Amino acid sequence: MTTPSRYTVDPGRVSSPAYVIEGRLLRHNLELLQRVQREAGVEIILALKAFAGWPLFPTIRYYLAGATASSLHEARLINEEMGRLAHTYAVAYAPDSFDEIAVRSSHLTFNSLSQYERFRPRLADYPDLQIGLRINPEYSTVETALYDPAARGSRLGEPADKLADGLPAGITGLHFHTLCESSVEDLARTLAVVEEKFGQFLPQLEWLNLGGGHLITRSDYDVPRLIALLQDFQQKWQLQLIMEPGSAVLWQTGTLVAGVLDIHEAGDVRTAILDVSFTAHMPDTLEMPYRPEVIGADSTGKGPYPYRLGGVSCLAGDYLEAYGFAQPLRVGDPVVLQDMIHYTMVKTTMFNGVQHPAIVLLHEDGRYETLREFGYADYKNRMG
Repeated sequence: MTTPSRYTVDPGRVSSPAYVIEGRLLRHNLELLQRVQREAGVEIILALKAFAGWPLFPTIRYYLAGATASSLHEARLINEEMGRLAHTYAVAYAPDSFDEIAVRSSHLTFNSLSQYERFRPRLADYPDLQIGLRINPEYSTVETALYDPAARGSRLGEPADKLADGLPAGITGLHFHTLCESSVEDLARTLAVVEEKFGQFLPQLEWLNLGGGHLITRSDYDVPRLIALLQDFQQKWQLQLIMEPGSAVLWQTGTLVAGVLDIHEAGDVRTAILDVSFTAHMPDTLEMPYRPEVIGADSTGKGPYPYRLGGVSCLAGDYLEAYGFAQPLRVGDPVVLQDMIHYTMVKTTMFNGVQHPAIVLLHEDGRYETLREFGYADYKNRMG
C-alpha cells in the first residue's frame, strides 16, 4: 500500500543521486532520546556502525552522552569530531593499534576472556579506563539469522558457563547486544535472562551496557514503559546503564533521491533503471532483505503502473521487485526511497565505479546544504 510520507524533501531541488537528511526529523528523534536519558537516568550514545555522518556530530552531542566505536577509526572520529572519548567494543583488538584505541576511549570492552588476558598487562598504563566484557545471554528475539548475535556458536561475547569461576579482576562492567529494531518487551525479556544467568556478578559492577537495537523512536514504541523498566533495574542493582542505539537515532530522518535513467522491458517485466545501486548504496535491501517504502508508490506492486526498480550496477540481482505507481515513469523522473539514512551511508561501496550519492542536509528553515559530494578521485583513491 502507499504510505503517506513524513518527509518534506523536494527532489526538484536536489541533484540525484543524494541522501537527504532532514534536520527537523533528526531533532525530533534526539529530543525523545534525551527525554529517556533524563527521566530514566541512563546514558544513551550513538553507535557509529549505524551512522558516522560527522558533520552532524555537534548536533547529536548536544542531546546524547557520546558515541560508541568498534574500531580505531571510529574512536578517532568520535574524538576529533564529537570531542568525546569513545565507548569502544571490538570483536578483536590488534596489538599494533590497541594502545591508541585505549587512549581514545573512556570504556573499553573485550569480546572474550582470552582477549582480556592477552591485553591485561597493558591496561596498567590506563588506570582511568573502564574495562568491560561482552556477554552472550544465549537468548535473542531477533528472527533474521544474519542479525542474531546469540545464535548457536556465536563468536560474539562469552556465555555464562565460561564465567563459572567468576569475573576476572579488573572488569568493571558487562556489555550485551542481542536486539535489532526491537521493542521494550524484547528488552524486558532479555534483561530477565541476563539477571538469571549473570545476576551474581551485577552487585560487583559499576555499569551495564545494554547494547543497541532499541528502536525507541519508532511510533509504536512504549517509551513510558522503557523509562520505568530502566529506573527499576537501575534502582535494584545500583548500576549505571548505557544504551547505544544506532537506528533509533536516525530512524525515518531522511531519504535517498534517485532518478530514472531508462525504462527497460523484458517480456511482461518493466524495470525503471535508477541512477543508484541497491547492492552498492542500500545493501540491506538485498541482504536483510529490507524493502523500503517509495514516496508515491505502492510497495506491494499494486497499481496501474508497476515497475521493478533496477540498480545501475551490472550485478544481475541489483533490483527490487515491482512497486505500483499511479502514473507512468519517464526518463528523468525522481524516485525517492524513504528511511535511507541509518545503515546505508556507512555500508556503501563504489562497486562498478557507480556514482556515489551526495550527502545533503535539509535545514529546518528550508535550506539545502550539500555536506559532501563524491567523484572520480574518491573511487581512484580506494583502489590504489
